[in-house]
Amino acid sequence: MSAKHAWMPVSPCGDGCVDHSTASVGPVRAAWRLLAAATVMLSGVLVVLAVFCVRGPARSALLRQWFRALLRAFGVRLRVIGPVFQDNPGRGVLVVSNHVSWLDELAIDAVQPIRMVAKRDIRDWPVLGRLITAARTVYLDRERLSLLPATVAELAAALRDGAAVGIHAEGTTWCGVASGRYRPALFQAALDAGVPVRPVVLRYLQDSAPSTRPAFIGSDTLVDSMRRVLRSRGLVVEVRVLDEVAPGRASTRRELAALVQQEAERVISGAVEVPAQRVHAAGMATRVA
Repeated sequence: MSAKHAWMPVSPCGDGCVDHSTASVGPVRAAWRLLAAATVMLSGVLVVLAVFCVRGPARSALLRQWFRALLRAFGVRLRVIGPVFQDNPGRGVLVVSNHVSWLDELAIDAVQPIRMVAKRDIRDWPVLGRLITAARTVYLDRERLSLLPATVAELAAALRDGAAVGIHAEGTTWCGVASGRYRPALFQAALDAGVPVRPVVLRYLQDSAPSTRPAFIGSDTLVDSMRRVLRSRGLVVEVRVLDEVAPGRASTRRELAALVQQEAERVISGAVEVPAQRVHAAGMATRVA
């Protein structure tokens, strides 16, 4: 797909990036997972109603448990390494991650529900779109550049109010082995609000090796990518939460984007090892902090 303007990101990743040779489950197990996932998604209708009736920690806990249940239903294990995204609930933080799959939002909200910035068409996904919207997602129309300043202003206002707001810094999905340049535009919200940035690295693994099976790229439809996830054996989504980048370490959005990407790439390359001090298991979720 060609870009409609210079800012609109484009990924070179395509169908050839997906490795179909990794371990798979049989059709019976895949069908069982599909049934479980459909059941959890249908229960999401009740969750949507409930989140409008509760506030604060109860609302966050309800959404977190629902997203964790959905990951489990798809056969995906969640591994969290590092602290929570927002360790001070009264202070806003911009959470910045790479982008691989439709599973990214589920994994992030399964760790700590935050306000995400997502492409507009996610809002129309059956049931799942309503749950993501209920988590107070901000939708971005990437094809209408004129709306970008208003989106940045909305994010800055939320950050000043103490919210944790998440963005996928590459602006589009990559295969999970390769990654793209962090786009600087939305980093302006952190500068305007004077809040820290929390880098997060998402990785998908099978047998401890990077897996491209969950990627949502090329000519993929949502159904295509879901089908591959349902058939994957031993799929793990790893959420690595890095140290905050404090306000003042960069004076422009380009400098800030480059600094945050550098921090993420140091972990991906293995130059920095995230310390493992304790492990907490919750269902199929594992936290190492």
